[in-house]
Amino acid sequence: MTAASPPMTLRPRILCLGAMLWDVIGRSPVRQELGGDHAGIIVQRPGGVALNVALALAKNGLSPAILGAVGRDSSGDMLVREAERQGVVCRYLHRDCDGTDIYMAIEDSLNLVAAVADARALEAAGEAILAPLRDGRLGSAKAPFEGMIILDSNPPAEVLAGFASDPALQAAVLRIVPASPSKVARLDPLLTRPRTLFYLNRAEAEAIAGRPAASSAEAAEAVIARGAERVIVTDGPHPASEAMRAAPTHSATPHPVEIRRLTGAGDWLLAAHVKAESAGAPRDLALVTATAAAADYVSGKDPS
Repeated sequence: MTAASPPMTLRPRILCLGAMLWDVIGRSPVRQELGGDHAGIIVQRPGGVALNVALALAKNGLSPAILGAVGRDSSGDMLVREAERQGVVCRYLHRDCDGTDIYMAIEDSLNLVAAVADARALEAAGEAILAPLRDGRLGSAKAPFEGMIILDSNPPAEVLAGFASDPALQAAVLRIVPASPSKVARLDPLLTRPRTLFYLNRAEAEAIAGRPAASSAEAAEAVIARGAERVIVTDGPHPASEAMRAAPTHSATPHPVEIRRLTGAGDWLLAAHVKAESAGAPRDLALVTATAAAADYVSGKDPS
C-alpha cells in the first residue's frame, strides 16, 4: 500500500536530512575476493541514508519529509517521483543541481565488499539544504522547528555543525545516523547536544570513543562517557545495545536469518525504533522491536 502524503497545509513533524540518491547494488551469492569476477544480480533503487530512513518511516505509517539535494536532470525527476509515490514529502528539496548523486556497492554472501559514493550534488548544495528550516517554511530563528530531524553525516561539516549553534535548529529532537566510520568525525560538534540520539554500528562507536570495545554495550557506554546523552550501537548478528546517561543499558539480540541483503539494514532499524517509541514503547521493548525489524530486512522480508 502506498503511503499518503500529508495535506499541503500541514507541516511534517519528521524530517530526514542528508543523502538522497540512486543506489546501484551488485550482489553475488558467493564470497568475493580482490579482483573477483562472479555472476550475481545488479539492482538500481532509491537510496541514500536519509532517503532510506524516510522510505522506511513511510512504510511504517509515518509521513516524513526529506531535505537534501537532487539534480534537475531526468534521473532526479524520476527519483523524486518514486520517493513521493512511496509516501515521502519532497517539496522542500534543494534542486538547483546539475546532476543526481549515486551510490555504488558490491555485496557478497556475508559482507559489503566495497562501495563508492558520488555525493557531489549534496556537497555542492551545502547549507542551501537547510533553507526551509530558516526561511519560515518549516522554521526560523524566531519560530524553530520543534519536531524530529533524522540527520545523516553525508552533508558537509558546516551543515552538521549548524545543529549545535544555529537558533533555528535548536528546538528539534535530533536522531543521528553516520554514513560510515570515516565520517563520524563530522559529528563531534553534536556529541553533547541535548535531545540527541545516535544510531551507530560498533565500528562507528569505537571511532567516536577512540578505543576498541568488546561488545556493543561497552561501545555504547564509551560513547556516553564522551558526553552523548543517548546512543544505540549495533553489531551485525550480535547483540545491539542502547545506553543512556544516568540510566541502565539495554541489549537485544537479533534473531538469526539468512543474509539476502545488507545495504539499508541500519536505516530500517532506526525507522522501526522511531515508530516503536512514537507509539509509547519503553526503551527495552523499542530496542527489541528495532533489532527484529533489521533482521527481517536482512532476510529479504518487508519489515513493515
